[in-house]
Amino acid sequence: MTEQGVRWTAEQVLALAPDEASRKAGGRLGGAGPWSQTGGSASGSVWGLCKGSGRTPYRTVVDLTGPAYKCSCPSRKFPCKHALGLLLLWSAQGLGDPAAAPDWAAEWLAERAVKAARPASAPVDAEAARKRAERRAERVGAGVSELERRLEDLLRGGIAGQGQAGYAPWDETAARMVDAQAPGLAARVRELGTIPGCGPGWPARMLEEFALLHLLDRAWAGVSGLPEPLAATVRNRVGLPSSAEGETVRDRWLVLAQYDSVSPDGRLTTRRIWLRGLESGRPALVLDFGPPGRAPGLALPVGLVLEAEARFRPGSAGLRADLGDRTAAAAADLVRAPAGVSTGEALEAYGGALREDPWLDSWPVVLGPVIPIPGEAGDGPWQLADAEGASALPVASGGGRSRPALWQLAALSGGGPVTVFGECGHRGFTPLTAWQPGSSEPVPLI
Repeated sequence: MTEQGVRWTAEQVLALAPDEASRKAGGRLGGAGPWSQTGGSASGSVWGLCKGSGRTPYRTVVDLTGPAYKCSCPSRKFPCKHALGLLLLWSAQGLGDPAAAPDWAAEWLAERAVKAARPASAPVDAEAARKRAERRAERVGAGVSELERRLEDLLRGGIAGQGQAGYAPWDETAARMVDAQAPGLAARVRELGTIPGCGPGWPARMLEEFALLHLLDRAWAGVSGLPEPLAATVRNRVGLPSSAEGETVRDRWLVLAQYDSVSPDGRLTTRRIWLRGLESGRPALVLDFGPPGRAPGLALPVGLVLEAEARFRPGSAGLRADLGDRTAAAAADLVRAPAGVSTGEALEAYGGALREDPWLDSWPVVLGPVIPIPGEAGDGPWQLADAEGASALPVASGGGRSRPALWQLAALSGGGPVTVFGECGHRGFTPLTAWQPGSSEPVPLI
């Protein structure tokens, strides 16, 4: 233990970087040379002054319990290179005994504490809220009817011409769904425009997506008669706001994976952070979003353990959660690799989740022990085979996973068994993080 809690590894710090340029620039600031007046508090914060090209050094402070960052530099990246450098310095050698924060750091930390303690807003007018919900439901219903007519027309005329149609028709339909206040439908519709360019077999995939959209449309039409958990899932998939009345679980959460994806129109960056409760064993998916040109604000390095409340949202098969009160991280070196299941058990878990959410693309699973098997000639589909048994799961193609990452997994394995966390779905298994036998050090594969 250190004065600011358990120090992160350099790999965990660099995993927070929003891009490769920030990672390299932060690495150059990870030594003591440019820093002065560094320090940290026992409550979980570090600060320091970093010499730049101007006369005034940059003031940098990091709240480790977030983590959250504040720097006087003009960068729009979060964390900036100075925050990364300060964390690398702290990771390598600590920042001395606990001390009182300087005024400029204390002010920001106090503001964060006040916001965290701020009570919830006053209750809204229930009758007015009910009327707004009814009006929105009417708009969504009109959008659903329009989408059904669009799908029927396409199926009647055939989808062969979709290969040359481009994005524009689907972007127009997605805009209509936005006007109908159904952003969930809009996102699924917008994805349809990308399918013809996904390679051989795209017509079958497009028909699958048509069927899922039709199922969602029919489910919305009869949402009032569905069991509440399934109705909540339907509302969530259509894009209606989730209520905050889900289950709250306080646990020590292990960060299993973190990765970003960009929407087809490039307007939104979505960060997916997978957690697993060390006591409850429950998986949790935390999402954060960033506008164009800016990374999402929340960043949790893989392998970090934090004490936190997770407030699960209704629907989404019980996965989507928001992090509440967080405290200092626990010792990462005391956390072993999570126990894995067989490939057959992984498929059973995904099948069980589909009963709660038929539109679920994947389910978080820790596989192990498994052996990665490269495809023929290095270009074919890869597999993850049970170390003891005859079954295997195909590795999903695309999805942001690069071929070098798969070879990294093979090198980590060395032909032997490994434990792998990833997303198990109808297109295969997407590996995200791996552990060697007997090791507690996670290796991100993205």
